[in-house]
Amino acid sequence: MADILIVEDEEDIANVVQDVIERLGHTVQHVSSGTDALHFLRSGNYDLVILDWMLPGLAGVDVCKNYRRLGGHAHVLMLTARTTVDEKALALDIGADDYLCKPFHMKELLARVNALLRRPALMVHETIVFAGWKLDPKMGTLTRDDKVILFVPRETELLVFLLKHSDSFFSAEALLERVWPASSFVQPETVRTHIKTIRKKLDRSDFAGSIEHMRGYGYRIRQ
Repeated sequence: MADILIVEDEEDIANVVQDVIERLGHTVQHVSSGTDALHFLRSGNYDLVILDWMLPGLAGVDVCKNYRRLGGHAHVLMLTARTTVDEKALALDIGADDYLCKPFHMKELLARVNALLRRPALMVHETIVFAGWKLDPKMGTLTRDDKVILFVPRETELLVFLLKHSDSFFSAEALLERVWPASSFVQPETVRTHIKTIRKKLDRSDFAGSIEHMRGYGYRIRQ
């Protein structure tokens, strides 16, 4: 059974979700503000966070961003009435694992919860050293001497995956499945956009490696 934190200031929604999830045998805690959420996340060890976007004190996306920067590895399911593609992309880029729009059906929420709990957490914690550089996945930083390159969480996860499988090529579709496993609406073009952004950041430094693309095979990082 899992430990789950619900961060939702609409009491009616929070009470119903908590009741249904507790009936499945999970341990559930509920807070109603972004500030309280960060306090609980710093002191607790959760398997899943159900996080509303609009919160008093601190917005849900900021809670998620800070949690990931602190090294938090629990899955995050974002709940919100925001429905634009850009807003969904923002939530995923700052570290959310899935996104569910309000109003939602309880069966869909439970399906998303069960899918995330079956899936191992994506965040990688150990520092990766290569070509004289150090990649800290918790902080999203690539450093050497006084040089620092910053990455958002999704870029970090993509870079970590490519580094750990540097002997293989992966298509945009394959990377989408590996790095965005819970995202149903994200397209392969999102992967290509992230690759371009990572390349630009690496090109602005004297980083020795590069991400190469071979038509028909996909992407890999060359060290």
